[in-house]
Amino acid sequence: MKPGMLAVSLLAAVLAVGGCSRTSEPQAKAPAAQGASAPSAAGVQAAGGPVQAVPDFAAIAEANKGAVVNITSIVAAPRQMRLPFGGRGGGQGSDDDEDNPMNEFLRRFGMEGQMPPVPREGMGSGFIVDAAGVILTNAHVVEGADEVRVKLADRREFKGKIAGLDHTTDIAVVKIEAKGLPTVKLGDPSKIRVGEWVLAIGSPFGFDNTVTAGIVSGTSRSLPEGSYVPFIQTDAAVNPGNSGGPLFNMRGEVIGINSAIYSRTGGYMGLAFAIPIDVAKNVEDQLLKTGKVERGRLGVGIQEVSASLARSFGLERPQGALVSTVESNGPAEKAGVKPGDVILSFNGKPIDQSSELPPLVAQTKPGTKAELEVWRGGKKQTLGVAVGEMKSEKTARAGDKPGAQEGGKLGLAVRPLTPEEKKELGGGVQGLVVEGASGPAAKAGIRRGDLVTAVNGQPVKTVDELRALLEKSKDSAALLIRRGDATVFVPIEIG
Repeated sequence: MKPGMLAVSLLAAVLAVGGCSRTSEPQAKAPAAQGASAPSAAGVQAAGGPVQAVPDFAAIAEANKGAVVNITSIVAAPRQMRLPFGGRGGGQGSDDDEDNPMNEFLRRFGMEGQMPPVPREGMGSGFIVDAAGVILTNAHVVEGADEVRVKLADRREFKGKIAGLDHTTDIAVVKIEAKGLPTVKLGDPSKIRVGEWVLAIGSPFGFDNTVTAGIVSGTSRSLPEGSYVPFIQTDAAVNPGNSGGPLFNMRGEVIGINSAIYSRTGGYMGLAFAIPIDVAKNVEDQLLKTGKVERGRLGVGIQEVSASLARSFGLERPQGALVSTVESNGPAEKAGVKPGDVILSFNGKPIDQSSELPPLVAQTKPGTKAELEVWRGGKKQTLGVAVGEMKSEKTARAGDKPGAQEGGKLGLAVRPLTPEEKKELGGGVQGLVVEGASGPAAKAGIRRGDLVTAVNGQPVKTVDELRALLEKSKDSAALLIRRGDATVFVPIEIG
């Protein structure tokens, strides 16, 4: 199996034969412990600092286990006319199926194809955020379920109703008819630091109220299918069935919802990812109020700022989100954003990596007046933008990093666009067509047929303009390359 991101809900089929049933996963009768073990009771000592006491995991688990629930989602399987001893009733089976004496017996007594349907059960976790029965979990835990069952720590069971779910963030809100339920306290995920202890409670493989601990391994992680969520990465043991369960800080506050693992085997490998609780609460509030989630958008395409690109644009260090494309008549274009701008902050929040921008924009209410601090022409500028509403996947997304190679001469042969090519491209597109690429240009990924539209953010239409801009560049240049419908900045060392 190739490594990849896996949702961590548990899927099991309930097999019903002759009135007996069993699930494919064990059901635990008592809490269990798994995963990373805590340091010894003697404590740990930071270099040059006093001995620090080991966090009291037991107190946090005891105080919060009552608010953590087990969620079972049931999908009723369609009835199939299947013969119990091979073949399909009313269909075409193999010769062996037709000759099976038991199937012939069933046909004679009118029992052909009467095997019961096989439902599917998915298991996950959740936690109570409102004493009136409001529960947060992952969308993938309950999506498509015909029935949702919620079991509390005190063994009471309720029928759950899906109040709303959001695929983009993988958040779902489930309600149960109950009052006076225990709830969790919510924390501020922006204050967590890499290396801090965290604790997870959930139902891995059906073992209710399993407690695991680990540390924060990273923050603001961007995953392939979650560019609008700045995931918290931990090494706490998270397995199938943990999905939707809470991640606590050492103050006993929920800072995230366990959602995904990175694994080669489908099980725990020390890489778990949680959705920050502020993202989840924003989604919950909107789902309960309006039944939908509104997200902000800028209408730009962005990419990471590499060391080479930083030098090309005169930045002291790699930072921000480099704008590679600007949507025509979109919010960013109306605000004056141009390809080649490096967005350094959004509404006062610094952007260190390009992956940090999409979640910030998405969580901003459409219509909000926001400030963009951009780097353009070797200096900072502040632009005001009216955040648009996302109606599709057009909002800023972090693109792939272009390759960058060291080299001497550019190794690039270009020519102006012909009138026919300009007409074919349309939209007033200008640039230089690459006729050949060798040396640094080829190593950087530029190839014949690419269109060079700008250098260091300055548009180019003629070979002389390209030559002049390259002469002004010191050690490297950032070429804006268009290939088909994709546009990206490519850094080249010019020596």
